[in-house]
Amino acid sequence: MTEAALLDQIAFDANGLVPAIAQQHDTGEVLMVAWMNRAAVAETLATRRVCYYSRSRAALWRKGETSGQTQRLIELRIDCDGDALLVLVDQPGVACHTGRRDCFFRAATADGWRDIADVKIAPEQLYGGSHPGHLPSAKSP
Repeated sequence: MTEAALLDQIAFDANGLVPAIAQQHDTGEVLMVAWMNRAAVAETLATRRVCYYSRSRAALWRKGETSGQTQRLIELRIDCDGDALLVLVDQPGVACHTGRRDCFFRAATADGWRDIADVKIAPEQLYGGSHPGHLPSAKSP
């Protein structure tokens, strides 16, 4: 099947986007959720380096282009409805802009959201003094 035929089977939304869940290929760890447009999927398939679409910048976002924390594509999967992608990756470092291994580092508790994972690399190290998408710190109970 051609790349164009593969892309044609993805049900991009009205904005031309599809959610993409990044998962570590060998451990099953869910790392992050992002968005892809047709160009991002095509580039990912062609280069085997994962590329997303940044809604805030309205541009392609090659994972790790600023932080150095790249994702190598192992396998790209599509769900049964064609409207979500599972991106099996090799992520040697951290995936989250907060410097944590994955973006799912807060758990719901009776007292609110609680951080359950430590920062592995200071965001300032990843992004040279400033980093995108600051999130409020969760309070530990």
